[in-house]
Amino acid sequence: MRLAVLLLLCMLAALPAAAQFGPPGPPMVGVLTVQKRAVTETQDFVGRVQATDKVDIVARITATIMERSFAEGAEVAQGDLLYRLERAPFEADLAAKQAAVAQVAALLKNAVITTNRAQTLLSTPSGQRSHYDDAVAQQASLEAQLLAARAQVKVAEINLGYTEIRAPVAGKIGRSTLAAGNVVTPASGPLVSIVSQDPMYVLFPVPTRTTNALRDRYAGEGGFSAVAVRLRLPDGKAYGPTGRIDYAAPSVTPGTDTVTLRARVPNPLRPGAKPGEPGNRDLVDGAFVTASVEGIAPIQAVAVPRAAVGQDQQGAFVYAVDEAKKVQLRRIQLGAPQGTLVLVAGGLKEGETIVVDGIQRIRPGIEVNPIPAGAPPPGAPGAPGAAPAPKPAG
Repeated sequence: MRLAVLLLLCMLAALPAAAQFGPPGPPMVGVLTVQKRAVTETQDFVGRVQATDKVDIVARITATIMERSFAEGAEVAQGDLLYRLERAPFEADLAAKQAAVAQVAALLKNAVITTNRAQTLLSTPSGQRSHYDDAVAQQASLEAQLLAARAQVKVAEINLGYTEIRAPVAGKIGRSTLAAGNVVTPASGPLVSIVSQDPMYVLFPVPTRTTNALRDRYAGEGGFSAVAVRLRLPDGKAYGPTGRIDYAAPSVTPGTDTVTLRARVPNPLRPGAKPGEPGNRDLVDGAFVTASVEGIAPIQAVAVPRAAVGQDQQGAFVYAVDEAKKVQLRRIQLGAPQGTLVLVAGGLKEGETIVVDGIQRIRPGIEVNPIPAGAPPPGAPGAPGAAPAPKPAG
């Protein structure tokens, strides 16, 4: 009897699992129905901040620097005095040129009198035509000399004005390359640079396909001007003011198939900061930022969770479930990512069912047991029809 029981147990142990528990059912997967959603389209690009104006200050004359009138690193206004150069030599040159004008003017006045006298004598026996012609020629020569002398005065006035070097634009000024007491010439190179601060440009390359899509999508609202540009700073913080695209490069960059877009973004002082303080503004010329191109109004588009999208050498795909509960691999064209979602530009239609959970357990052509994504499996606590959880003792 004991031997028979042992033989029976060995036979049961040798039976396959399928014989003991029955054939396995279709794998359970979480699915959702594809729907159009109201999304604010956003696409991120790497951008670089660029000042709207950047000026190198160069001396226009040869002179000694008498005074530097700015603090390095401060912000200056347009027209502020930066350097004062030696004036005396240029004031003397201007006085000499003005004296030359006065001299020629006196000679011209006498020539006019001589010409008039010679013209009067032409009607008398003592008058000679040659004397009159010589007087006219002398008057014309002196008139030309007077014009040249006045032009020299103008040049001297300009050179005297160059002894005061003023800021041509407003912005933050850099370090001075020469101190007071040095002789500066036009060949000395830049004395200092001024970088404008508010507003700033942000330049970022965008794929040609994306620029064409943006242009066409917002053609009725003004094209690129209907798109807002939001920035994230290098530390990842969101930047408050928004910008607008005001320029698109007229040609495509070879090798990358991108078009450079430029946004104009306000760059005000940080709260509580002063104009002369270092780091008083968030946007700095040359810094990298993330430029998010955002539509001005939500659009209706097919959007699916990123977790539902797979990638292989042929591109993006999702697993769709047909009416027979069989899996189909569906190739899709992706749009811009939107947080945890991604827009689908083609390959899916509203109302279709796709797999979101359990993708690793399926392959094309198999039958599945679909349940709503995120719902507990049948029989689990909280699932429809499941037995209530036991109450704690006591």
